[in-house]
Amino acid sequence: MTETVHDANIVISTETASSNERISEKKTIVYETRVDPTVMKVAGEKIKDQLFTRFGFLKPKPDEVQFVSIEKYYEPYSMISGRYLIDYYRKCIYLVDIDDEVFEVVLLDNKLEPEQSAGSSVKHHKVVKLEGEERLKNDVKASLVLDGSGKDVTLEKLPSAPSERHPEKILKEFGVQEIAGNADLDVIRSRIVQRPKDISRLVSELFEVDERTVIYTPRFRVRYRNFKTGEEKAVEFDGVTAERIQQSKHESSRRGTPLPPPPPPPP
Repeated sequence: MTETVHDANIVISTETASSNERISEKKTIVYETRVDPTVMKVAGEKIKDQLFTRFGFLKPKPDEVQFVSIEKYYEPYSMISGRYLIDYYRKCIYLVDIDDEVFEVVLLDNKLEPEQSAGSSVKHHKVVKLEGEERLKNDVKASLVLDGSGKDVTLEKLPSAPSERHPEKILKEFGVQEIAGNADLDVIRSRIVQRPKDISRLVSELFEVDERTVIYTPRFRVRYRNFKTGEEKAVEFDGVTAERIQQSKHESSRRGTPLPPPPPPPP
């Protein structure tokens, strides 16, 4: 019978090994707007009274809710995929059971002296300890879609649409602050780069990102005011599909930049 023991106190070797990164260049895509702002305003007019519903059923009169403004903005999404590959050795000790009467074992021209097994309940239980190394490979892959705050989202939140020919021009025109830095890299790195703690020798290590894209999709925010109460609320629509965007509380607070005050009513 052979038993393998892994030593948790092994010191990792400082021996030079092949360790590198390959990161694809980040691409920027801006979706074309497929819906006219007037259509979004009409869609908002149909549901504007629902924005100010109280107790689930009390709605204001239609003439109490008036249009304030319509704003077009772009929502960013990051798509990134990569892999982490590590090839390494770890030290181990093999315990081989030996007959009680054996006092010497010769393996590969090495003389080994059996010793009493410390963990055995049998009084005369001998073992031979063989020190060696085991080679292992870990290959982990992941593909992520992240919103502007670095949270995971599903592909359903990202419609398909043709892309603008000059994305930088569109982003500049609308004052869109592009996602900077390596937040997407940090996220995927934290998910897949998990170095084993029992490394004794490193053969090779690779962190590779083969896709890295930021997609900006158009949105419309239509704002209304209940002139009876002074309350203001907004409804948002997808600029590609014209579907209403159901915001979570987290998304609402994240986008909580106040809009400029509405123009005064005409005299």
